[in-house]
Amino acid sequence: MQRKKKFIKLRSQRWFSSDTLRGSGHISRILQLGLTEEDIEKKPIIGIINTWSEINHCHSHLKERAKDVKKGILQAGGVPIEMPAISLAEVFQKPSTMMYRNFLAMETEELLRSYPIDGCVLMGGCDKTTPGLLMGAISMNIPTIFVPAGAMLRGHWRGETLGSGSDIWKYWDELRAGNISKRDWKEMIEGIARSPGTCMTMGTASTMTSIAEVMGFSLTNASSIPAPDSGHRRMATYSGRRIVDMVIEDLKPSDIITEKTIANAIKVLMALGGSTNGLIHVIALARRAGIELELEHFEKIGLETPYLANLRPAGKYLMEDFYYAGGLGALLQGMHRLLNLAEKTCTGKTLGDNIEGYKIFNHEVIKTPDNPIEPAGGLIVLKGNLAPDGAVLKANAADPKFHEHIGKAIVFDNYNEMAKKIDDPSLDVNPDSVLILRNSGPVGGPGMPEWGMLPIPKKLLRQGVRDMVRISDARMSGTSYGTCILHVAPESWVGGPLSLVRSGDLIEVNVPLRKLEVKVSKDELNSRKAAQKTKPVKFSRGYGKIFSEHVLQANKGCDFDFLEPAGPTPEPEIH
Repeated sequence: MQRKKKFIKLRSQRWFSSDTLRGSGHISRILQLGLTEEDIEKKPIIGIINTWSEINHCHSHLKERAKDVKKGILQAGGVPIEMPAISLAEVFQKPSTMMYRNFLAMETEELLRSYPIDGCVLMGGCDKTTPGLLMGAISMNIPTIFVPAGAMLRGHWRGETLGSGSDIWKYWDELRAGNISKRDWKEMIEGIARSPGTCMTMGTASTMTSIAEVMGFSLTNASSIPAPDSGHRRMATYSGRRIVDMVIEDLKPSDIITEKTIANAIKVLMALGGSTNGLIHVIALARRAGIELELEHFEKIGLETPYLANLRPAGKYLMEDFYYAGGLGALLQGMHRLLNLAEKTCTGKTLGDNIEGYKIFNHEVIKTPDNPIEPAGGLIVLKGNLAPDGAVLKANAADPKFHEHIGKAIVFDNYNEMAKKIDDPSLDVNPDSVLILRNSGPVGGPGMPEWGMLPIPKKLLRQGVRDMVRISDARMSGTSYGTCILHVAPESWVGGPLSLVRSGDLIEVNVPLRKLEVKVSKDELNSRKAAQKTKPVKFSRGYGKIFSEHVLQANKGCDFDFLEPAGPTPEPEIH
């Protein structure tokens, strides 16, 4: 039986008035696509913002998935228009995809604003694409649904299961230590990425697509379906159908995002043992919606939320296992008592309605609050004279012996210096040393590259050392692990305290007290500050100049200062 659609005034109809010269011109051009005047008079036009690109293997299947989305839109009585956007290929783009997240956010917002679009389907998944797409759509505030790219299949090597990133870091150290051969390494590289899709660990990609889902932007369990699974195609088609109804219902991001929605996102971040990058992105998403969010919110909610998903890099399993165990829907149902279940979602139903009936099928992969992996989420916020505005540690991926630690600093002023010196046999380093990398933050990197998992010096690797304290104003991959203290704010490039540390200074890390300090007197730090020279300008033109002059610090989400809400942006004039 055909669903009866109520007639609504569509935003796109502003472009198509046959009573004006410009409107008639618009009609003539839209007819070039094979559409009819009836299409543009009565049907919602749905923009499909697709981040497919040949340079981004995580999204290499989205060219085909867009066809499934279009099929769903057509089935529901809408008009699909595919609009490509910058892809942000995590493994290739330099200096960092984080530098271009805000670029994608601006592109998404302006594509939707400047064209006759009534609702949008966002297609992405590789680390920075999810927050970038959502930031733009939240600011534009038209009906929005997100189609996640999905994780790739498990990796394999000689009977072992391999996880993206996590096992690369692990076995790279074994190669450097001389414990595996170059042939072993080559086989591993050939067996770790077996299909399209994002990293199959609980890295930044799966963290952010899961957060998008719990915030209400994706269909239930959409974030858990592996990219090659036929269920992924069906999800794309269902999403295409649903966005048409969302336009008719006028269900917008502003109807979905609330303080309670953001709280749910943080709880799921903690329960998943998710990427440290999630803090920066959730802050940016909240601030786009006009919701102030501080690092302390993560700390408070983390203490109340158990760690439940036994997924690498902190746990044992991979995203394929998570899906077979019931997926995000099952995890949410298992922790439903901790969630705000009355929040509205893209389905038109509440979060509680969406997860009703989902079950956990493998309790080794997905735990419940009654039997958690750990009683509290593993993301810890540290503060002190080294990080007045905060720093982040993924405590459940760190060796517990470093939770209370004092060691001598070994300071590297930039990545190239670190890479040159780290394996020098004469480097004065021992297992208790604290490696510090600075000038790697939002401005100094630029774009906060994922350099925070500093390599263990080769001479220590050969002694069996596999973790030590590392501190930086950089980020690290969500697939990384170890005692890596990240996002030190304010960053060293703009004069933060990290710029004042010298090799040999004692550094104190105290996780129970949430403390990160350099054991140097205030007078001495002030003296060092007075002797500092102004840093040179990295970019004299282009996007780099815009980025350097307007990016906020990590504790504020690294958005641009001019993109946060200051009132509605006017609709384009139609002449």
